[in-house]
Amino acid sequence: MRLIKRTTLVAYAHRFPKAATPLDDWARLTLSAAWKNLVDTRKTFPHADQVKVKSGRTVTVFNLCGNDFRLITAIHYDRRKVFALNFLTHAEYCKDTWKSRL
Repeated sequence: MRLIKRTTLVAYAHRFPKAATPLDDWARLTLSAAWKNLVDTRKTFPHADQVKVKSGRTVTVFNLCGNDFRLITAIHYDRRKVFALNFLTHAEYCKDTWKSRL
């Protein structure tokens, strides 16, 4: 897969140092993947979930750091592109306010 805006992940890692290694691991695994759908994605990341947001589009959410953080992405399987959209703590994610911004 092709990761769009890897610099965004670096910024998240600076903001949340505890997540730096898991973000790097996620990026490494994602770059080496060739996902065609969510089933393929879950072979790499079993706890990945698809969530529908206010705009109507579907995003894929990855749990990182033992469920402490959530990486929100848009995956375009047909183009083999993964866009990092947001990175939240578990508490921020649970508020659900992030869904209205996407």
